Amino acid sequence: MLDNLKNSDAVLHKYIEEEMERQKSGIEMIASESFVPMEIMEIQGSILTNKTMEGFPGRRYHAGHEAIDKIETLGIERAKELYGADHANIQPHSGSQANQSVYAALIKPGDTILGMKLDHGGHLTHGSSVNFSGKIYNSVSYGLNSETETIDYDEIERLAKMHSPKIIIAGASSYPRFIDYERISKIAHEAGAYFLVDMAHVAGLVAAGVHPSPVPYADVVTGTTTKTLAGARGGFILCKNELARKIDSAVFPGVQGSMHMHIMGAKAFTFKRAGTKEYREIMEQVVKNAKALAKHLEGFGFRMVTGGTDNHLLLVDLRPKGLTGKQFDLALESAGITVNKNMIPNDPEKPMVTSGVRIGVTAMTIKGAKEEDMAEIAGLMNRVAENIDNEEAIKDVKEEAVKISSRFPLYKGML
Repeated sequence: MLDNLKNSDAVLHKYIEEEMERQKSGIEMIASESFVPMEIMEIQGSILTNKTMEGFPGRRYHAGHEAIDKIETLGIERAKELYGADHANIQPHSGSQANQSVYAALIKPGDTILGMKLDHGGHLTHGSSVNFSGKIYNSVSYGLNSETETIDYDEIERLAKMHSPKIIIAGASSYPRFIDYERISKIAHEAGAYFLVDMAHVAGLVAAGVHPSPVPYADVVTGTTTKTLAGARGGFILCKNELARKIDSAVFPGVQGSMHMHIMGAKAFTFKRAGTKEYREIMEQVVKNAKALAKHLEGFGFRMVTGGTDNHLLLVDLRPKGLTGKQFDLALESAGITVNKNMIPNDPEKPMVTSGVRIGVTAMTIKGAKEEDMAEIAGLMNRVAENIDNEEAIKDVKEEAVKISSRFPLYKGML
């Protein structure tokens, strides 16, 4: 692979080869990561990358759009069919830009938005003070019930009545439980607010029918075609027909200029693949694996925030182990296992230290891992936790991690 690059830029080629080797030999357990099929890499590296295009099918600002219109329309129709949505816009370059476009379409700077606290599992674009969403809009945040560590729906209702937000946002980046979309929808509409669901993390699980769909309840749904959808590098928006024109004009020319046509093609394939029996079986296994990993980690004394998981990820409180997220993250990486340090609700540590880690099973499930493999991985994680400063012990764990990873080739017949 990359023979042309090897001859023209040996340094860059070397770095890419290093990353390829890491992905081949390591145990990938970052919740926002997955492994894409070869078709996605083919499309994203295809001739489509040469084409610049603005506007929408039938209303373009550049010539040479006959094939391009067909590709974008194909992706739109597949997204609508997959999720049962009235309208789809597949042009956003990322989930963050999808959210930015929704705000631009529906509200004005200074308007109030109500989203989930970042340190309780929300996302930067749901009103964090360091993000555009918290700088441009008046952000109010809801969190988790201190006893159950699940979403406090009563608090959402109270805050909605108190602050009269224009948009209420549901969805999370580190929340392992189902969300009651129907209840939040009722709260939003009684408050006269739009209801936005950011399903970036669970979009694949929703597509496969193993996670509740927000589409029947939300005015607008945003997502990414990465993460559990395991596809193109980008975002998308679903909405009801009456909001279609506002959403489209906010994406272009409101937030973005030209779309990335190689990504648009890859999105069209992503939505097709997500409707297959094979893909559905992978997502069913993702949930089984997440539950199995949680069970085995609990057996080793780790604490699961919320007591478990309903989706692809775990949020693990490391305080019973006497560790910080930073310590465990770095030690696991040395042992060939990648997770990410993550704040837990009401975390006493700083964001760059944290008391927890977020662990996802999508990538390893795609490679073929099952529940028994999760038991092995949990054992390795515990050995790292119990030998956090023992370099020899961690080196031994890495050797075993490589052996586990070698059972699941990254791309069969190639890597």
